Order: sequence, then C-alpha cells, then structure tokens
Amino acid sequence: MAGVDGARGGWVIVVVRPGEVRWRTADTAADVLAATAGCAAVGVDIPLGLPTGGPEGGRRECDVLAARALGPARSSVFPAPPRPVLAAPTHPEACAVARALTGRAVSLQTFHIGPKIAEWDAVDLPDGVVEAHPELSFRRLAPDVAFTGKRSPRGAGQRIAALARWVDPALALADLPTGPGLDDLLDALAVAWTAQRWATGRAEVLGGEVDERGRPMRVVV
Repeated sequence: MAGVDGARGGWVIVVVRPGEVRWRTADTAADVLAATAGCAAVGVDIPLGLPTGGPEGGRRECDVLAARALGPARSSVFPAPPRPVLAAPTHPEACAVARALTGRAVSLQTFHIGPKIAEWDAVDLPDGVVEAHPELSFRRLAPDVAFTGKRSPRGAGQRIAALARWVDPALALADLPTGPGLDDLLDALAVAWTAQRWATGRAEVLGGEVDERGRPMRVVV
C-alpha cells in the first residue's frame, strides 16, 4: 500500500508492506505513479475528480460530507475547484472564473494547490489510486482522540500515537526523507492506512458522483 501527500517542491510517498516502510519523494504526479506502480492501492491527498460548477455552487458532495464529518476541523477541507479554474494564472483571475461558474470565489489556499491538482488531472489514473483526506483518516483510525493542530508538538504526538495502532513507529519513522515537513510525512502514512482499507474492501466512501471526464468525485476513508 502507498500514501501520497503534497510537500514543498513535489510529493512525498510512503510504501507500507509487512515489516517494511519505505519513503521517497517525487517531483510530479507522473513520477508518483511510476514509483507506486506495484502497489495494490494508493491513497492521494488531492482532489482527483473535479466539479463543473452550477447553481449549487459547484461543491462536490464528498467535500460537503468530509467537512461535516470533520466538524471543528472542517477548515482542512479545501473544496475542489471546477477544472477551468486551474488554468487561471492569478488568484483574482481564478476567483473571476470560479464566480462565473459557481457564484463564489476560491480561497487563496485552494488557488495555491491548483497546480498540484492540475498535475493529477493531466495523468491517467490506474485502478487502485483513490482520493483520501488525512484528517479523516486519523479520526477513523483513532476516534477516541480529540486531535489538535497537526503542526503543533501535541498534534504531531497525537498523530504518531494514532498511527501506532496500525504501524510500528520505530519502523515507520526510522529513516524519514529530508525536505518534507513532519506533518506531510504523517499525512502520507494516514492515507496509506486508508489505501489498505480500500484494497481490503473495508473503506468508507464519501460521495461518488462522476465528473465530466468520468472520474469519481469521492473521498475514501
């Protein structure tokens, strides 16, 4: 199984097998797919199916359901923008395109991850590559924990303890790559847990509509 999270300059990948955890970084989505080609399932923390817009504001059902499930942590869900927004070179232009399509602007955070969304939109997705959300993964993995911010020392400790219910931290964190932040590394592990659930038929699926390219708009947990 593998988990993938965006990191500064590219992507961080963790491949988890019985008794083995391997890390690497990649520059592009295409590089990620090459590195994970042998994996039964790959969880990716990025929108993989995109809305078209419309009178309901262009929101994907899975984004609405994910935000609802996260409650106080719902701000970690950045609603996926319609595909034409990705081509806008500036935030004001992206907002103008989004308003024309959905009636609302896009956040600066969503605009900044637009190039990463576009990378995945440009590649063919193999079977087994699914969209996941690490904060949802952590809360399903450890439903008894009231998680604090992931960049705080306490939040990092909570997430490591939660992951210890699935993988040995001494194995998973023994040889981390340089570059990605600890929060990105832990997020990659969390969506690898979701990938395992998907591969074994135990995953929960939020949403499930199909976009104009035939890609499912869903979040797997």
